Amino acid sequence: MKADLILTGGILVDDRSRQHADVAIKDGMILSVGAPEAMPDAVETVDVTGLHLLPGAIDMHVHFREPGYTHKEDWQTGTDAAAMGGVTTVFEMPNTHPPTRSVVELRQKQECARKARVDFGLYGLMAEDNIDELEALAEAGANAFKCFMGNTFGNLPSPSTGAMLEGFEIAAKLGLRVSLHAETASIMAWRQAKLQAAEINRPLAHIGARPEIVAIEAVGRAAALAEWTGARIHVLHISSAGELRPLAEAKARGVDITGETCPCYLMLDSSDYDRLGSVIRVNPPVREAKDSSAIWDALKSGVVDMIATDHAPHTPQEKRRESIWDADCGFPGVETQMPLMLTAVAKGQITLEEYVRMSSVRPAQAFGLWPMKGRIAPGAHADIAVVDLIRREVIAAERLHSRGKITPFEGVETTGAPIHTLVRGRFVQKDRTLVPDMAGHGRQVTDIQKMPAPAPRNTDQSLAAVLGQKG
Repeated sequence: MKADLILTGGILVDDRSRQHADVAIKDGMILSVGAPEAMPDAVETVDVTGLHLLPGAIDMHVHFREPGYTHKEDWQTGTDAAAMGGVTTVFEMPNTHPPTRSVVELRQKQECARKARVDFGLYGLMAEDNIDELEALAEAGANAFKCFMGNTFGNLPSPSTGAMLEGFEIAAKLGLRVSLHAETASIMAWRQAKLQAAEINRPLAHIGARPEIVAIEAVGRAAALAEWTGARIHVLHISSAGELRPLAEAKARGVDITGETCPCYLMLDSSDYDRLGSVIRVNPPVREAKDSSAIWDALKSGVVDMIATDHAPHTPQEKRRESIWDADCGFPGVETQMPLMLTAVAKGQITLEEYVRMSSVRPAQAFGLWPMKGRIAPGAHADIAVVDLIRREVIAAERLHSRGKITPFEGVETTGAPIHTLVRGRFVQKDRTLVPDMAGHGRQVTDIQKMPAPAPRNTDQSLAAVLGQKG
C-alpha cells in the first residue's frame, strides 16, 4: 500500500519512551511506524531528522468567543493559534453569546466551527435552567458538559446544588464527562462586594475575593455529588494547593474525577501582580508560589492529570484597566502552552515523556478520544507535533495568531517549539507558518468519541425515579 506521506529521520516520543522511527501516513491515519527500510513507498517524504515527533496536544479548555464576541476571537483565529502551538484538538467552552444551552445553540456553534483548522469538541452548558436540555444536547453531538460553579466571563448564573445533583444524575446516565469551574459563587460574590464597597481595587484584591477555600469547597462538593451519582467529572484550571487534597481523596475513593492545570498557575505567582497589573487577572486567580510548587508536584505524580490553557482572549483595552474589577479575566494560551512546557522540559522540571502524558495521552483517555488520538501508532489519527527541542523564541503578543494581542508571558524566552503541526495527516502549519487553505480542515470528534459504558449509581433515589413514583 502506497503511503501519502512519510516523516523520516525523527525521534518518536510517547508517554514512556523515545525511539528513532519513521512514520507512514495514509488517508489521515498512521499506516506504520518503524525503520526506514520497513516503510512503504510514499507520494511525499519529509525529512525531520533531529526533530521529535509528539502526539499533537489536546487542549480540553479553550474559549473561541464565537458566536457573540468575535472582536476577541473567532474559530479561524483561535484554531490558527492552536495549529501554531502544536495543538491538534481543542474542546471549546459554552459561555459564548448565546451560550450553548440547547440544541439550537449547539447547531449554531457547529456552524461557526466550520472554519476550524484543527479538530474539536464542543461543550454543552449545564445550568440551573437547562437541565431538561442535557439529553438532547448529548444526542445532537455535545462532547461533554460544562458547569460553572463560580462566575466568570459571560456572567452565567451558577446552578444550585440541587440543580447540579439532577444534572449529574443525567450526565451519569449519558456517560459524558462534566467539566467544572470549581469555585463557590456565593463566597466570591460576598467578598468581592465587600472589597468594592471598601474601594479596594488593586490587582491582588482579586485573590482576596477568591481565596483558595472557594476551590477546596467546590471540588469537595462536586466530588461528593459525582460519587453519589456515578457521574464523570473534570476539575478545570486547578490553581491552589488546597484543592489537591479533595481531588486526591476522591480519586482514592474511586470517583471518576480528573483534573487539569494551566501554565499560568505553574509559572506565575502573586509576586507577579505588581509587574503585570490587571493583565494577570484570570479566574481562578494566580496564587502564591507555594501553590504553583504543589501543583507541579501533583502534575508530575498524576494527581493532576493534564495540562490545558483556558485560552480566553480579550483585547488589550479590555485587559488594561485601572481597577482590577473592570479588567476582563483571562488571556490567550493555546499558542504558547507547548513552548512554555517544552521550556520546562529543557530546564529539567519535567521529562518529555511526562509532557506527552499530560498534554496528549490523559486528555484523550479522559474524554473518550483514545486510541484514535493521543498516540502515534498504527490505526490512530495522524495528529502530530514535530518539535525542535532547542529552538529559541521570545513570546510577543503582536505575533500571536489569536485576536487577543496581550499575554502575561510577554518577553519570555522559550526553548522548544512545534516546527510542523499535522492534523489527520495534513500539515496545518509547516516551518512555523500556517499552511494556506487549511481553515475548515478541522472536524468535530463526535464520530470517534467512545466513552466507557455509563455507570450511574443510586438511581433508585434519583429525582427522575422519585418523580416517577405514584401516590
